[in-house]
Amino acid sequence: MPVRNRVYETLPIPMQNLALSFAGWWVQRLRFGRAFHAGLRSAEARLELPVDVFCARRDERIRSYVAHCEKTVPYWRRRFRELGIDSRDVTGLSDLAVLPVINKEVVRDNLREFYSEDWSAARCWSRGTGGTTGASLRFHATPAAVREQWAVWWRHWRRLGITQDAWCAYFVGLDVVPRRQHGPPFWRTNRPRRQIAFSVFHIRPDTLPLYVAELRRRQLPWLHGYPSVLALVARYCLETGDSIGYCPQWITTGAENLMPHQVARIKRAFGVTPRQHYGLAEGVANLSECSAGNLHIDEDFAAVEFVPSAVGDSHRLIGTNLSNPAFCLLRYDTGDLATLSPSSTCACGRPGRFCSTIDGRKEDTLVLADGTRLGRLAHIFEQIDSIREAQFVQTRPGAVILDLVPRTGFTPADEAAVLAAARRRLGATTEIDIRYVSSIPREPNGKLRFVRSTLSVAEVTGLDHGA
Repeated sequence: MPVRNRVYETLPIPMQNLALSFAGWWVQRLRFGRAFHAGLRSAEARLELPVDVFCARRDERIRSYVAHCEKTVPYWRRRFRELGIDSRDVTGLSDLAVLPVINKEVVRDNLREFYSEDWSAARCWSRGTGGTTGASLRFHATPAAVREQWAVWWRHWRRLGITQDAWCAYFVGLDVVPRRQHGPPFWRTNRPRRQIAFSVFHIRPDTLPLYVAELRRRQLPWLHGYPSVLALVARYCLETGDSIGYCPQWITTGAENLMPHQVARIKRAFGVTPRQHYGLAEGVANLSECSAGNLHIDEDFAAVEFVPSAVGDSHRLIGTNLSNPAFCLLRYDTGDLATLSPSSTCACGRPGRFCSTIDGRKEDTLVLADGTRLGRLAHIFEQIDSIREAQFVQTRPGAVILDLVPRTGFTPADEAAVLAAARRRLGATTEIDIRYVSSIPREPNGKLRFVRSTLSVAEVTGLDHGA
């Protein structure tokens, strides 16, 4: 733990609120100044462009960025030479296919080679990924790249009607409450960012009434966070009748995939349909959910490709960063799987490409004995109300352990229903053992994984390392 975090944990709660607010003021000053607002206005104006102009701008950025990579980035200069590729051959999105797909492991193994020789660390800001599988990644980004990414995110929220002066209940994996703290309050205040940051690491059956009571007391208009956490709070409210007592104006999610059963649960509990935005710290892709429920690709920010996967009819989401010239990622495998829409037009009227859902990470995949790979597993239990949480654990192909957190009154008939639902999806030949647990462990960043697997990347994906 960094020294500053150890010092923060020793402070009394009022001083922790003050420290968090000071950090919020500093972030606000660096990230959301005059340059950000100019970028936000520009990003919003681009949505009014005809789609062909919009995409032509993307292709121009692709040409410029690929040329920059060949000229100044050691990894890409070497790979282009090895593969006999000339950056001038890449003129737009469709031409990116001549380049190799890379993944986080490739980047981590060659980290220094992905930095541009034109940019020094002193001119950049440090960025990082959470790494739900333990493969976190830290890198440098230019200030302009960070501001552009936040402008695209705020463009999405503003289209939903959210303003920057709206107070937000923030349910993400921030260590704002010391882990050793056992009593309330399990939240801290960031005044400059207008956030009440609720600790996701202290949510338990005995503390949920305190979280709900605080939401009821504050009447915050905007709830934002991990969908698994918001769905957990929603489920508590539905099961106990302990309501937050008001209808928020907006509920948004990020950092995890938002599943249909979570949407239904959150809407039933809070009276608002949650909307998700999909983005990564690496800046290689960004998708924004519209009022019709589709995820639109923000073509002006990054170059997104959908490559068929080994998991059913889903596609691997491959992204190319166009905004950060300091740390250059071309054709980066995000690890996420998407379902493409059968329609070419969206009811919201926004032109351009979109997909129906982000179905989960490739790590959230089970491998059957015959080599079949199954994703979209969270849907299995959406009609079963007798369990609170569930997680598949796999250590060898063709066999799984199903960890269940049952509700009070869980019966043998409920177990039979759960097993039957799993059998329908996994097939009769898969070994399924049910194990009852008191809770499902979260990842270090507070996220919930539906599959915990010890299989190799090659076993799970059917692809060679780095493919």
